[in-house]
Amino acid sequence: MSRPPAFVPPPGAVAHALRTERGDFAAISAGPQDAGHTGTALLLPGFTGSKEDFIALHVPLAAAGYRTVAVDGRGQYESTGPLDDESPYAQRELARDVLAQAAVVDDGTPLHLVGHSLGGQIARAAALVDATPFASLTLMSSGPAQISPSQQERVKLLRDALAVLDMAQVWDAIQALDAPEETDAPGADADDAAALRHRWLLHSPAQLIATGRQLCTEPDLVDELAAVRLPKHVLSGERDDTWPVQLLDSMAVRLSARRTVIAGAEHSPNTDRPQETAAALAEFWDLHPPVV
Repeated sequence: MSRPPAFVPPPGAVAHALRTERGDFAAISAGPQDAGHTGTALLLPGFTGSKEDFIALHVPLAAAGYRTVAVDGRGQYESTGPLDDESPYAQRELARDVLAQAAVVDDGTPLHLVGHSLGGQIARAAALVDATPFASLTLMSSGPAQISPSQQERVKLLRDALAVLDMAQVWDAIQALDAPEETDAPGADADDAAALRHRWLLHSPAQLIATGRQLCTEPDLVDELAAVRLPKHVLSGERDDTWPVQLLDSMAVRLSARRTVIAGAEHSPNTDRPQETAAALAEFWDLHPPVV
């Protein structure tokens, strides 16, 4: 499970509701608000995660001239969604949510789409539906198809548990198991643990079941994405149990994408090495300046 360094927005960042034609989504926005900023980034979190997973990126990306908007997806943490109906969490529906978010976030500067893990596969789905809103796509620790067999087993255990237990009971059970997709090391203090538990309890079980199934069955759509005329970036840590790093390397080649490996990071470079991750993102985005 991803462990953000904090759940309180940093100085200069604001928590708010992002109001779209497909409903409201909880968001944290930061960075320059005037017309002179270089671009905007829409940040999508991974499985069991939330917008707070990007909290350490806001300040360094603002310093680089970028406005950032991190969003809880439908049924994630503070974005509401049905508790027992999986249909709104079909991947194409989540992709349409992203396009609706992009329409609201777009301020006329280049809009860069970033998806972490599950968020990367949802970002890919959005780009395959309509890439025109975006100036670039970054897949962060997000692979070409289904997750690794060991992680599939963990997700299956979670889905089975959600079928018979409530969210509080499942939380208690997974503490001894580790979390199903994320591979961050433990070490949170009591306040962190309480915040993580609170986040977990607000997730929709239907969202977790539906998106967990997607992670275990996602087809390889790299060739389809390669055909989309959009600058692409594959970023990851140097170790990853969810998609092997070598698989991410080969995906980047197939996409003709920029490839960045963050030293000292694992599945969540955004929380493991945020300064280095922010620098790599800004360096990539700087290659795609506004069209004058």
